[in-house]
Amino acid sequence: MPAATEPSPLEQLAARALEQVRDGMRLGLGSGRAASSFVRALGARVREGLRVRGVPTSEATGHLARELGVPLAGLDEGLLDLTVDGADEVDPRLDLIKGYGGALVRERIVAAASRRVVILVGREKLVPVLGSRGRLPVEVLPFAAPLTIRELADLGCRPALRLEAGQPCVTDN
Repeated sequence: MPAATEPSPLEQLAARALEQVRDGMRLGLGSGRAASSFVRALGARVREGLRVRGVPTSEATGHLARELGVPLAGLDEGLLDLTVDGADEVDPRLDLIKGYGGALVRERIVAAASRRVVILVGREKLVPVLGSRGRLPVEVLPFAAPLTIRELADLGCRPALRLEAGQPCVTDN
């Protein structure tokens, strides 16, 4: 019989977050690798009979949750009990950056609609100063991009559109 493999650090973080989940909760489901690990762990518990409903912060998270049998809901029923998400960078003061994956606005809205938020952070996300690994993400409506770029430049920033395959990155919004 093969030996059981040790859970990955992300799986361990997800399991710890899952300890906070109770039957009947409405959950915010974050985006990215850490949040996906949580959704996978949650899906396993749902298949065992846990009754929860999730509000995904991205289309990708919604797709994963549906694939795993996690029932989905919207924000029309009041505050969420708990949101579990990851971070892109975390500094020594526990300030963090989210949104490198492009789900910034939905992540912020779902967090604001939650009684509690748990952020899953592995050692690889710890940085001495925010911005060490990338630029500060700002999600902008295409219509407002020229104005936003001008306003950020006036603040002393060096704004640049994020490009994917030579085209501006388009988020779920």
